[in-house]
Amino acid sequence: MKAAIFTLDTGAYKAKAESAAASALKRMLEQVGFEVRAAGILPQNREVVASVIQKLADSNAVGLILTTGAVGYMDSDCAPDALCDVADKLLPGIPEALRAYNIRHTKKIILDRSAAGIRKKTLIINLPESAKMAKEDMEYILPEVVQTVDILSL
Repeated sequence: MKAAIFTLDTGAYKAKAESAAASALKRMLEQVGFEVRAAGILPQNREVVASVIQKLADSNAVGLILTTGAVGYMDSDCAPDALCDVADKLLPGIPEALRAYNIRHTKKIILDRSAAGIRKKTLIINLPESAKMAKEDMEYILPEVVQTVDILSL
C-alpha cells in the first residue's frame, strides 16, 4: 500500500518548514505497512492542491492521500474544496465520524469542513492541521482506511 501526505500551509510552504502532523501520520502509516511515497507542504491554493491530488490518483501512484490543515471557514481554507473538485465519489461518513469523535475535545470542531472521497482507486481524506488531532483521528479510522485501500487496489 502506498500513500501521500500533504500539509496545506502557505506560510510553512514559503519557509520550507517541516510538518509535525505529516511526520506523525507518516510514522503511523509505515507501522501498518504503508509506503509513504510523497510527503510535504503545499500552499493553500485550491487549484494547486486539486492538481496534485488529481495527478497522484490518476497515475495510480498511491492508494491513499491525506491532507492536513486548511479545513476551516477562512477564505484560504481550501482542502475540502480541492478534494470535492476532483473526487469521483464523496464519502461523507468519514468526516462526519471524525467530527463526532472530536466534539468531546472541542466545540470548535463544528466549524470544520473536512471532506473525504475517492478518485479512481485512491482514497482521499482531509485531516486537521494539529499533529495531535490528525494522529488521533487517523488512529480512530485506521482499520477502515486500510480495508478501503485494500479493496480499492483490487
